Order: sequence, then structure tokens, then C-alpha cells
Amino acid sequence: MNEWLTEFGMFLAQALSLIVILGLLVALVVRMKNESGDRPRLRLEELNDNHRDRRRRLMMAAKPPGARKRLLKAFRSEDKAEGKRGRKHDEGSTPPVVWVLDFHGDIRASGTARLAEEVSAVLEAAGDQDEVVVRLESAGGLVHSYGLAAAELDRLRDAGLSTTVCIDKVAASGGYLMACGADQLRAAPFAVLGSIGVVAQLPNIHRLLKRHDIDVELLTAGRYKRTLTVFGENTQEGRDKFLDDLESTHALFKQHVATRRPDLDIEAVATGEIWYGTQALVKGLIDALGTSEAYLVERMKEARVISLRLEPKQRLGDRLGLAISRGVEAAVARGFEVLENSRWQKR
Repeated sequence: MNEWLTEFGMFLAQALSLIVILGLLVALVVRMKNESGDRPRLRLEELNDNHRDRRRRLMMAAKPPGARKRLLKAFRSEDKAEGKRGRKHDEGSTPPVVWVLDFHGDIRASGTARLAEEVSAVLEAAGDQDEVVVRLESAGGLVHSYGLAAAELDRLRDAGLSTTVCIDKVAASGGYLMACGADQLRAAPFAVLGSIGVVAQLPNIHRLLKRHDIDVELLTAGRYKRTLTVFGENTQEGRDKFLDDLESTHALFKQHVATRRPDLDIEAVATGEIWYGTQALVKGLIDALGTSEAYLVERMKEARVISLRLEPKQRLGDRLGLAISRGVEAAVARGFEVLENSRWQKR
């Protein structure tokens, strides 16, 4: 009897375990399905607080243990005074806000849709005294893609919001097309700017195909439906038309820049050349030298600086995969570190 009860208890425990596991799997599948349709979430970060916390931690680390208590007391007094100023602002005028957006462009300017939503969010919340700072990094890409990205930044200007574009590394070609729409354009001394030009290239293997007796039929309706092709025989008329289209696009590029920076000698800079920040300042491509970090720290003295970013909500499966990937990377890095350190250990 006791043996039967023991076996029954083990069976019951296994059955319950199986039910729990199946339930968890069902819940996991349902959750992943629900999360797949979630909208991106808005992430706000007040950079003033981050800067203040780092400063205080460094000050505490630099003080001897006996002086840290007095420093903590000074921090509390500072927070109390800040709270009083905040209540006064609540009752009267509010301090200006600097909204910070980030754009890292690839050849297709694939971040434009996210940028558009972020611009819409800022336009709904920003006051007349606020400023928008865009930390921009892009070496350019497709004309139509960067034309749309530039139009999204123009919405800030058209709404009357003060805009500043900060370039720490590169804003060339389509990247500069976007940047020049700002009221103020700042760049690091060695940032790369300019490349106001248009380029296109494609291979042609017609002679190779002809050598092997391979014909390619290209049928079009419309004289210039296809000017240059990869497989067919290109004509001088097609080359001339293709070049004419490039020149037309270049003219639009120059017009866009000249309209937004009227003091710039557009013919002198629209040669497709690039310049570093110090050179770009002399040419009139930018208004000031300096990094984005230096500018934002300066603005923190008189304004709240808030970073705004729309982030796609990751599904549970994505988060698990990312966690596993990071764990593997950390283990490999740790392994290399141990191997490297072992060279210097005494035997």
C-alpha cells in the first residue's frame, strides 16, 4: 500500500510539473504575440540630473572620508534650494527646455520614420522659449531618402522652434543636406562636412555578353525610361541624359543649401569636396566649433536638457536572444582577458 501511494505521488508530481511547464509555454507564446504589436515607447532622460549625479560622485570620491559628511549636507541644501526654485517656476514662468534628438544615418536614412515621430512629439510639447538640439551623424546616401529626412528637420524650423545641429563626426552629402536647415550649426574641429555633390555609378557587361553571343532585349515606352543599363549597349544620348539628371539633382541640392544658409558662397563649396570642422568654419558651412557634449553642458546652466528617443519595444524572444548574445560575448572577452593576463603572471 505504501509503495502504491509513493508511486501515485510521484506520478501526480510529474503530471503537475508537466501542466505547469505547458502553462508557462502557453503564457510565453501569448505574451510574445501580444508584444509583437506594441508601439514604440518614448524614452525621456533628463541630462541635468545625470550630470549632477556624476559631479557629486566625483566630488565625494575626491574628498577624504572625514569631509564627506559635510559635503552630503551641502548637497541636501542644494537640493532644497533647487526645490524652492522649482516651486516658483510652477507658480510663474517655467525654465526653457532643450530637447535633444539623435540621428545616425545609413545609406537609406532608415531612421527617418523614427525621427519624424520624435519631431511630432517635440512640436506637441515644446514652448516658445525651447530649443531643439539634433546630434547628427551621417555620411549621406540616397537622394530621396535624405530629402525626406531633411524635410522632417525643416518642420522644426517652420514651426519657429530654435534648432541647433551638432556634428561630432560627419555630416556629408545627404547628412549636410539635413544639417544646413538648423538655425545654428556646430561641429567638432575634425568633423567631416560638405560633399555637396551627386554621384552615381553602375557596371556595364554588354561587351562580355556579346563576346559569348548573349543578347539582352530592353523594351521601353518613353524615350528616357531607361538611359544607362547594366546589360544593354549604352548610347551617348543615354549618357548625356543621365548626366543631365545628375546636374539637375545637384542644382536642387545647391538651392536647398543656399536657401537655408544665404550667406554661404554656394558655388565655392558645391564642388563635392569635404572639409574638416576648422576649415568648414572659414568656408561658412558651420557657425561655431565645439562638441555636442560641451554645448549641452553649457546649456544646462540655464535650461533643462531632456533627451528624447522612441525605442521599439523588444519582444521577449528578442530580449532573451540579446541576453544570451551578450553573455557569450562577455564570456569570450573574459577568456581572452585571462589568457592575456596569464602571460604576465609569475610561474
